[in-house]
Amino acid sequence: MSSLRVLGGVSVCRDVFGSCLCPSRCRCPAHSNTFHQGAGGSVCTVRKTDYAFEMASSNIRYGGGVSREIGMDLQNLRAQNVCLMTDKKLSLLPPVRAVLESLDKNRVKYKVYDNVRVEPTDASFKDAIAFAKSNSFDVFVAVGGGSVIDTCKAANLYSCHPDADFLDFVNAPIGKGKPITGALKPLIAVPTTAGTGSETTGVAIFDFEPLKAKTGIASRAIRPTLGIVDPLHTLSMPESVAANSGFDVLCHALESYTALPYDQRSPCPPNPLHRPAYQGSNPISDVWSRHALQVVAKYMKRAVRDPEDLEARSSMHLASVFAGIGFGNAGVHLCHGMSYPIAGNVKTHMAKGYGVEHPLVPHGLSVVLTAPAVFNFTAPMCPERHLEAAEILGADVRQVKREDAGPVLADTLRNFLFELQVEDGLGALGYGSDDVPALVKGTVPQERVTKLSPRPHTEEDLSQLFEASMKIY
Repeated sequence: MSSLRVLGGVSVCRDVFGSCLCPSRCRCPAHSNTFHQGAGGSVCTVRKTDYAFEMASSNIRYGGGVSREIGMDLQNLRAQNVCLMTDKKLSLLPPVRAVLESLDKNRVKYKVYDNVRVEPTDASFKDAIAFAKSNSFDVFVAVGGGSVIDTCKAANLYSCHPDADFLDFVNAPIGKGKPITGALKPLIAVPTTAGTGSETTGVAIFDFEPLKAKTGIASRAIRPTLGIVDPLHTLSMPESVAANSGFDVLCHALESYTALPYDQRSPCPPNPLHRPAYQGSNPISDVWSRHALQVVAKYMKRAVRDPEDLEARSSMHLASVFAGIGFGNAGVHLCHGMSYPIAGNVKTHMAKGYGVEHPLVPHGLSVVLTAPAVFNFTAPMCPERHLEAAEILGADVRQVKREDAGPVLADTLRNFLFELQVEDGLGALGYGSDDVPALVKGTVPQERVTKLSPRPHTEEDLSQLFEASMKIY
């Protein structure tokens, strides 16, 4: 007894138990790159694009003061030796103190690593990995922003794979992009910024200094076991950090909502293990991304302008989670792909509010400065989504034509950035036209994200986008 089922528009012969009845020469798409056409099953065609998407996210616990539960969580995990990672500035602030008090109260044994670099590099990752390898940790805890959480993910990964070369799991083409098959230790993430969404995702980003470009590790295997989202921690964010973190949420939501649809992404994986964490926009991620954008529109300006506005900062903390779940499954595209060399090639720009002495372009800032140009470029491929985003951000689109979606969203973003007094383009960070070739060169390897752009692009297109982003007002 058999039935005909449809997966992503592909007819697949299965019995009532779901077993494939296709002849051996024509395997079903759940198990291979091929699919069944016709009643006789005699025609086999290689399927070039994916037909399915997968929803994955960390467990999330949210509530004011919820950090005090972490000691009990570690007891419940029967933790014997905990690695707590943070950075030097945060180690002196209330979020870390709250977590350490909970660990002490519940008599949890731990060691603190507070040498995480804001905007980590391959060298800083390796330093944290060495610390993790030199101790027999059975649980990891990250207290901080995306830099801390990403560093902790890497430390957990490589301490559990001690024989792996550093580039083994790094995204291709910079690394080997090998799948992670071994089990990792539990990781609890306690985000202190409202931006990266790293507590929900299987992504760890760093500057690869030999190429002066960002890359990372992307695998569901490295996502945290639990994200403890305590909105009280966001009250310690300076205004500039709140703004740049919020811009990351904004672009996560916009990029994932406008990303190439999952069933247009190629190649179709021969094994579910090879389906990437960033799969393209899909009906589930759309819900999270759209809602995150609505929260940003309502609360971000308040959260930046008034550090004591608990409602606004709490809402942005949740928006970061919402957007994280969205982009953690759909992915991001050109804003993020282009941001990596912007941050990696930084010259003299010193970011306010971050407490670091080295030149730094905060991640959210490096992402958002190209947003007006990028969404003007991508709009022709899905104008309805670009118009919807503009409307959510406050534009009146009732009389706007589809072909004007790009300029309308770009102008809406410019107004949003201007009201928050964001630097006037890449030129304000010290970049000029002479830097464009290097910025393009640093973007080209970011295929993990750039290929999710809904509009195909050339190096010349990238050059024009960087040029258009030198000044945005």
